[in-house]
Amino acid sequence: MKEKNELNHTGWLAALVLLALLLLHALPAVQWRGHALRRVDLLADVRLPREAPPVAVDDTLLPPPPRVKPAFVDTCPAGMTCIDDYSDSLLRGMTPFYRALDRLATSPQRPVRIAYLGDSFIEADILTADLRAMLQQHYGGCGVGFVPITSATNEFRPTVRHAFKGWESHLATDSTGFDRSLQGLAGQYFLPSAGAYVELRGQRDYASRLDTCRRATIYFRVRDGGRLTLSAQVNHGQTVSRTFRPSDSLQQMVVEGAIGSVRWTVLEADSTLFYGAAMDGDGGIVLDNFSLRGTTGLSLRRIPMEALRQFNALRPYDLIVLQYGLNVAHEEVSNYVYYATGMRPVLDSLKLAFPQAGILVVGVGDRDDKDEDGRLRTMPCIRQLVRYQQRMAADNGVAFWNLYEAMGGEASMAKLVEADPPMANLDYTHINFRGGEHLAGLLYDVLVYGKQQYDRRRAYERGL
Repeated sequence: MKEKNELNHTGWLAALVLLALLLLHALPAVQWRGHALRRVDLLADVRLPREAPPVAVDDTLLPPPPRVKPAFVDTCPAGMTCIDDYSDSLLRGMTPFYRALDRLATSPQRPVRIAYLGDSFIEADILTADLRAMLQQHYGGCGVGFVPITSATNEFRPTVRHAFKGWESHLATDSTGFDRSLQGLAGQYFLPSAGAYVELRGQRDYASRLDTCRRATIYFRVRDGGRLTLSAQVNHGQTVSRTFRPSDSLQQMVVEGAIGSVRWTVLEADSTLFYGAAMDGDGGIVLDNFSLRGTTGLSLRRIPMEALRQFNALRPYDLIVLQYGLNVAHEEVSNYVYYATGMRPVLDSLKLAFPQAGILVVGVGDRDDKDEDGRLRTMPCIRQLVRYQQRMAADNGVAFWNLYEAMGGEASMAKLVEADPPMANLDYTHINFRGGEHLAGLLYDVLVYGKQQYDRRRAYERGL
């Protein structure tokens, strides 16, 4: 039986498909319900590509092209030691301070306050006096700020005339008789006798904006069963008196006006503690000097949390500066991990008690001694302590300024001592007021530059 040949059918089918494709290839472009159907092009895969003619587009119908925004980079000018801000998402570095400065220009509800805590390096208002003057000159404000009820350096402090009588003083550095539970932010408290007084008088000899303020305040606590009658005499004129009852909270008495001097007198006091008085402006900058000779800063962790919170309620700060180290550095010690560990509770307490404040750790400055050949040099432990302080700031998410580097590094204290006129004392440890003005200028420039960088960063983030 002869088999049927199926190949002829396959050939005819291929010929019909080819014919259909040629017919489709010859068809013009077809529209279907407003849409152009794609033409069949048998030679598309082998034909050389041709450049399509440009399509005219109305540019007004296009969205504007995105702006190229380069990555923002913080810079530090040559010759300047800038602040290192190690703040995390909680922003407890310099941001709260810079935001507060912005508030001055938009809605000045209160002054921008700085608490500058330190040891004998800043006592008698050294360094802080000139920093205050520079900031007030730039941002406004007046007055010397917070002053303790009594002071061992009152006759040497040029920024306020400070007189007092009838007080029993208690400091955190006292070897006996100090009750930690009673202290305030300054690590002090004061007990009055009948007729005790404290007088603050502005002056204009050292710095501007200190001779007259707008508000004078005194801070105290009347304990259970106590009673306080207090008078205020402004500008040696009329006297105003008030009586205060016991309270669990810190209390204050405020007088306002054009105040050149104020005298607070205790007319009656029973179970009352005093902490300090202040002369401030209504706006601008307030800088409080909280110096305590001989302290390492570790004593701050013993201040009761409630005392700190009550102080914040009456006198909130936008920036807290911690400058310690002179009483920590020891020539035979190179490992200061104990100190960094001990300062962690201090920073934690300040963060909790002053939730709106930024925190700036200022590293210890240069301190010189002589080597075996009698040559002046930086104590080897200084550089190591600075590194631990910087690590401490980073670990706790706050800001750090390297004062040692800003001063000039190795043996820079000796250069200040040998300057003409001298800017530091012959102990090669402490600066004088000329040195304070010099270092205050360095810190002021850094703060202003930091604010400029903050503004640039915000503009970058907004895409301006």
